[in-house]
Amino acid sequence: MQSKSRKVSAEQGARMMADMHREQKAREKGYRERALSLFPHVCASCGREFSGKRLKELTVHHKNHDHDHNPPDGSNWELLCLYCHDHEHEKHKMKGYGARGSSEPDLPPIANPFDALDRLIPPDEEDTGG
Repeated sequence: MQSKSRKVSAEQGARMMADMHREQKAREKGYRERALSLFPHVCASCGREFSGKRLKELTVHHKNHDHDHNPPDGSNWELLCLYCHDHEHEKHKMKGYGARGSSEPDLPPIANPFDALDRLIPPDEEDTGG
């Protein structure tokens, strides 16, 4: 049995992508504008203040990492600068890969293109003591 696939022209694909980007920007602008009106324009992590043109460097971070959870009181948001926001997401991805015995739940492993690289390169005779 063959699956029916609908062919999409390049024009339709471009229009669909533009619609998706427009919807995403509108959604982001909605909670971003609310967060900027609720909170002082200060990074919650490093404490830097933002105003004028530099305000665009201040981002809205979802504390529970669920971008669809946007309560009107802003309880799931914090304002972070670009650098602290990246750092926060990196910490979230790496959770559970540090100290053993942590009470935090394990996350699925992150793909690493360098995993097991040492097994692909044979050791030098000097390194093996031979």
